[in-house]
Amino acid sequence: ISQNKTKRNCLATNIVYQAHHVSRSKRGQVVGTRGGFRGCTVWLTGLSGAGKTTVGFALEEYLVSHAIPCYSLDGDNIRHEKKNIRRIAEVAKLFADAGSFSFIYYNHPLQDRNEARKIHENSGLPFFEVFVNAPLEVCESRDVKGLYKKARAGEIKGFTGIDSEYEKPDSPELVLKTGELTVNECIQQLVELLKDQGIVPSGVTEEVNELFVPENKLDLALSDANILPTVTITKLDLQWVQVLAEGWATPLKGFMREREFLQVLHFSTLLDGNDILQLQTEDKERLDGCAAFALEYKGRRVAILRNPEFYEHRKEERCARQWGTTCPQHPYIKVRNKYMLSELRQRFKEMGADAVFAFQLRNPVHNGHALLMQDTKRRLLERGYKNPVLLLHPLGGWTKEDDVPLDWRMRQHAAVLEEGVLDPTTTIVAIFPSPMMYAGPTEVQWHCRARMIAGANFYIVGRDPAGMPHPETKQDLYEPTHGGKVLTMAPGLTSVEIIPFRVAAYNKVKKAMDFYDKERHDEFEFISGTKMRRLARSGENPPDGFMAPKAWKVLTEYYLSLQKD
Repeated sequence: ISQNKTKRNCLATNIVYQAHHVSRSKRGQVVGTRGGFRGCTVWLTGLSGAGKTTVGFALEEYLVSHAIPCYSLDGDNIRHEKKNIRRIAEVAKLFADAGSFSFIYYNHPLQDRNEARKIHENSGLPFFEVFVNAPLEVCESRDVKGLYKKARAGEIKGFTGIDSEYEKPDSPELVLKTGELTVNECIQQLVELLKDQGIVPSGVTEEVNELFVPENKLDLALSDANILPTVTITKLDLQWVQVLAEGWATPLKGFMREREFLQVLHFSTLLDGNDILQLQTEDKERLDGCAAFALEYKGRRVAILRNPEFYEHRKEERCARQWGTTCPQHPYIKVRNKYMLSELRQRFKEMGADAVFAFQLRNPVHNGHALLMQDTKRRLLERGYKNPVLLLHPLGGWTKEDDVPLDWRMRQHAAVLEEGVLDPTTTIVAIFPSPMMYAGPTEVQWHCRARMIAGANFYIVGRDPAGMPHPETKQDLYEPTHGGKVLTMAPGLTSVEIIPFRVAAYNKVKKAMDFYDKERHDEFEFISGTKMRRLARSGENPPDGFMAPKAWKVLTEYYLSLQKD
């Protein structure tokens, strides 16, 4: 027996460590959709029932939804023998070396955890010990497995926390008080830790980058603005200032610098559709070298730009890449109850929303739109959500001259809710302050990304989103289905699910809007926007069931007011 033990403990002399040919930096370029090596191990330790597995699995789900690969190694899934502690640490190290996150949930002794840390540090890999700290009485009250009850009854000997002392970490990287914090709050603290250590990018956090000056610094900022050189901006520029200030363009912290602009222009990896601040050459020459300058609109200083970067704006190239056309008659190329973002997120929380589905529109709501929203809510309820909330989110910035103005659209939307076509108790109507660019599949990624930042996890995409007829040929400028297809593939939209827009038309038999069925084609009538406007201008009514009567009345009032003007 002694001889056999000796043989088992001897190391074979023909085993040589094989160095990888692929470096960690190279591996980081291809693991997940977010470039950069992020391999590390997070060891969650605490009493049984403290919430290690709950928090760990929730964090795993959160990171995977943001395209960061990770895997959980739960203590319940591996036998609690000492040799397995060493093995799980070695396995976690291999996961980390491959560029993935690994999460370990164990309450093993301090010596074992220190050994696991040493294994990682010897390989140059980050290791984070997180103390999941819940009082014993809280853990006992949870006792999902009934282990505390058995330990108190003497059926389990040496149970940690009852008749075996739990060795708390000496200096953990993070302490989570799960008796006081929600699971989501714990996740955000963990993500902040990983962000501070350079493991995850800033865009993974739920933090909104609002750019408003804090109240206690406002007087000082106004004093600065009054003595700084100024640049006069247009109304369109002001709308982009509002978009940035409210945090819709998170993680951007201002107008794009050249590096960010090139990423968007060539890779579409940041926030497609966001804007730069265009200056004249004389402004650039006047301000070159300035550490800061103020933005002025109609004599009012509205923002301060610090550490500005000036670079050439190659307009023809930008137009060709962003809009797919350089036609000078394209409207954006030619000119170039509202909730702020942070208020929206708070409102969702107050309403107890477990799902938020967003519907963007720049046109009046007809019953076909309502049918899509009603059907989405029905499908979410069938999937097990208890309280899905609709974000009806009309675009509030610049639009083409022939689009219905925002104030009239808001009145029309209010009438739709008043008539109960949409449920006012589970609907939030808010204004999305972005200007419209009519950039099709490129712009729709911006629209979806902004709603994701606001807290939406479902986004309804329709036919030809952000599209328009070509200014000269009058044909569709973009292929109508490409916007929806692009959204399902777009990088950076991993935490929002795209809901395809089903085709709705007027069912002449049902006298209501209905989902189109080509097998019953003769029953349907497609009422175009042109026909709708013609009916409204003439004061006629559309077919019964096409639009809520009060909402149609608002629309006819608008078009009749144009004739009076």
